[in-house]
Amino acid sequence: MDEDNKLSRKTVLKAALAAGVVAPVALVGGPALARTTVASGKTPELTPECHDGDAPTIAQTEGPYFKPNSPERTSLVTPGTQGTRLTVSGFVFGLACQPIARALLDFWQADVNGNYDNSGYTFRGHQYTDDQGKFSLSTIVPGLYPGRTRHIHVKVQAPGRPILTTQLYFPNEPRNNTDTIFDPRLLMEVRDVGTAKEAAFDFVLNVRQTPTSTRPTSSNPTTSNPPTSTSNPPGGTTWAAGTGYSAGARVTYSGRGYVCLQAHTAQPGWEPPNTPALWRAE
Repeated sequence: MDEDNKLSRKTVLKAALAAGVVAPVALVGGPALARTTVASGKTPELTPECHDGDAPTIAQTEGPYFKPNSPERTSLVTPGTQGTRLTVSGFVFGLACQPIARALLDFWQADVNGNYDNSGYTFRGHQYTDDQGKFSLSTIVPGLYPGRTRHIHVKVQAPGRPILTTQLYFPNEPRNNTDTIFDPRLLMEVRDVGTAKEAAFDFVLNVRQTPTSTRPTSSNPTTSNPPTSTSNPPGGTTWAAGTGYSAGARVTYSGRGYVCLQAHTAQPGWEPPNTPALWRAE
């Protein structure tokens, strides 16, 4: 069977987890960002293998502002907190695309003015995923400070396993192209909801798991990838590092067509198959 036509085990699993559950945001994206809604409420079975092509979420620098012993809480805001309200939600998966329950997530970030609280624990807190590997954080959109684009720090740890330290980023930020730490593989999916914002990101930890061996029985099109023909790829220029691409630009890479989702200057390692937050396959 063509690899592109196989069901994504993680996508199907997330559909199953979402069935009958009101999720804070339903967004469709590429690896590590895929979210699927289920209309029927029926729990689909899982595919034998994970076909999302996800590598583990990449690590990034801790930076100078981390503090241990943050309070356990899922909300970092109070009624008087300034800034645009933001809800970040998602799942923590292992290498077999199965959710990891009771994974630790420790978040810290700047306030609306770009300042960190180094004497207390404002905009600092940790939480654990639920039995379905899900987390949700209530916070604000962090402010900017010199040298950095907008970001949220996080440490993620499966029970008894090493800690992943990384950062989450916002799409369409002007400083994304100038921040030397920024990596598009860590872009969240973000949407406006009234005066607030909702974001989604799924972590993939380097934790080996045993895949479930049953095949899906649902034919719901939201749980499968549409057939893709590569014999006649869409038009557009060939992707090249160092090229500035605008939203809507079309390129080909390895014989497949892609559409640019947000303006950026291409860099080595940002090839379309590796950066679903920047490129959508046609």
